[in-house]
Amino acid sequence: MLRSLFSAISGLRANQTMLDVTGNNIANANTVGFKASDVVFQDTLSQMLSGAGAPTAGPPASGGTNPMQVGLGVQVGAITTDFNQGSAESTGRPTNLMISGDGFFMIKRGNNTLYTRAGAFGFDSGGNLVTPDGDIVEGYQATGGTIDTTQAPQPISIPDIADENAANPLTSYNIGSDGVITGVYADGTKKPLYQIAMADFANPAGLEKVGDTAFRESTNSGTPQIGISGTGRRGNLIAGSLEASNVDLAKEFTNLIIAQRGFQATSRVITTSDQVLEDLVNLKR
Repeated sequence: MLRSLFSAISGLRANQTMLDVTGNNIANANTVGFKASDVVFQDTLSQMLSGAGAPTAGPPASGGTNPMQVGLGVQVGAITTDFNQGSAESTGRPTNLMISGDGFFMIKRGNNTLYTRAGAFGFDSGGNLVTPDGDIVEGYQATGGTIDTTQAPQPISIPDIADENAANPLTSYNIGSDGVITGVYADGTKKPLYQIAMADFANPAGLEKVGDTAFRESTNSGTPQIGISGTGRRGNLIAGSLEASNVDLAKEFTNLIIAQRGFQATSRVITTSDQVLEDLVNLKR
């Protein structure tokens, strides 16, 4: 069988993967905190027709020869996540948070800790700071008006928010750029309640996407470096804003055209290879 036939089939598969990734990027152009993906192609093994030859001094002298190889197709070498910063979307909601710089919010889903850039948070009826899917945001609890960041982060729960019958009820709250949630009580006193925890990784591109704009630690992401905003490589928080998707539609539509034309070109190779095989079969009638 013709090598070109199988090379073209691999081209169809690779360009189909590029179309799939590009389509997913475009579909999430308006998803808060979404990070676009890029496809990297690489060639497969090449068949050796003849090896390289070294030049000889002679007599008689002869020059060297280069190897002769025929490529056997293409494959997807990597699908990487682009963690460039998305633009800011102002919402005015105090529980909407955006990370300006590196880092991730830590959220608790069941017994697992996941990581996200989507800061569309809100308080539920129990006073838990949650994502739209009900995952609880993690942070450091204040004890006696002091926040101890040496302890392990825990789910943020402020029952005072839901208790309107308390002797000194919580009337409002605000979240600073350092992630400190400060409560304002009916008697006018203010005190810190929690500080939002953040994590950073040596290789964020090694994180696994698990859906709901969340990521999971992997063996190649490195262990999470946990702390607070503005320390280490962790960025600052902006309250009342969300990080928009970093999908570049101009780039994605260009990739869409490239993948489509690549698919069409490899389809033409299959058609041509089929015509050659047909001619071979019809040599003897």
